[in-house]
Amino acid sequence: MTLNQLQTHFLSLFGTHAQGIADAPGRVNLIGEFTDYNNGFVLPCSLGFRTQVMFKQRDDNVITVHSLNYPSEHDSFTVHDEIVAGPSQWGNYIRSVAFVLQRAGHTLKGADLLISSDVPQGSGLSSSAALEVAIAGMFNHIAGLALNNEQIALFGQQAENDFMHCQCGIMDQLISAKGESGHALLIDCQNLATSAVKIPDDLNIVIVNSNYPRKLVDSEYNQRRIDCEQAAKKMNIATLRDATMTKLINAKDTLTVNEYKRAHHVISENERVIAATNALKNNDMDALRELMSASHQSLKHNFEVTVPATDGLVEICQEALADRGAVRMTGGGFGGAIVCLCRAQDVALVQEAVNTHYHARFNLHGDIYVCTAGSGLTITTLTD
Repeated sequence: MTLNQLQTHFLSLFGTHAQGIADAPGRVNLIGEFTDYNNGFVLPCSLGFRTQVMFKQRDDNVITVHSLNYPSEHDSFTVHDEIVAGPSQWGNYIRSVAFVLQRAGHTLKGADLLISSDVPQGSGLSSSAALEVAIAGMFNHIAGLALNNEQIALFGQQAENDFMHCQCGIMDQLISAKGESGHALLIDCQNLATSAVKIPDDLNIVIVNSNYPRKLVDSEYNQRRIDCEQAAKKMNIATLRDATMTKLINAKDTLTVNEYKRAHHVISENERVIAATNALKNNDMDALRELMSASHQSLKHNFEVTVPATDGLVEICQEALADRGAVRMTGGGFGGAIVCLCRAQDVALVQEAVNTHYHARFNLHGDIYVCTAGSGLTITTLTD
């Protein structure tokens, strides 16, 4: 939606013009799944899909928020009182960010907010992280909190963990806050060090949303995190970042079957991220194809988060691209999206294959997005 259109909606809702807009992207993870909360490595990039939060500071302590994505709903709460969950699921993401900032001792200010987002929801492209980062950026701006983008990302993660009760790692929020146009970002989740990795000009990112009725069941997601933590504990290490395959094999008899499989995925996935970073730098499609395929198989058999629809999409795209592309599931699993890396001239092969075979096999329609790597969080001051 254009800036003028947003201003028109804001004016009609609040009777005044907005003073600024906080804008944060969704993301796609090229490789490195479920490694972030194990202090490992990930290689995501931010996208052109973005969440925009138009804002104007109020003279009181009230947050009033509307969303163009949910026009029949709105939410309102005060930032000086105890912040608890409200009736609106999307509204709770705004509350969650205010909660963690308030808990950290920051004094917040009231604001009128209008949200608009084109990040596809339920597709594993981190619409929630984009909203959390944009909201934290807005609070940082109007309340003068002097947070850097890394701190904004950490507060977004805390909001997800401690208020929304989904035990995600730092990747989604950090790439939304710190993404660089035209680049993926190698993130070391142990110390949050980042390194921009240029995506070759002739490489296209094609995301296919399975539209499988994805329900990221918190108990399933959180249990996998517990399995990883238990495996590390039994190996006498702080996190699986410190594990090796040799250490895992030596400890196998002390681990449950699931703990062993989850740890095997994380250890091997960390190795694949580093190798894929080098392959991307060298524009080495053969290496990327092998690494992303191995990642998907590990997610299917060791971490057990794929579903037949996403497995099928990967197969369809692999068959269409043959040796000319790299494909795997991306995101939190249990549905969601797959990601393909291919040359521009081969994008049509993916589109045709998905349109021809996916519905026939699964009675679902896949949404296809041809993407470029976008920038991270921006705050723009507006004038009347």
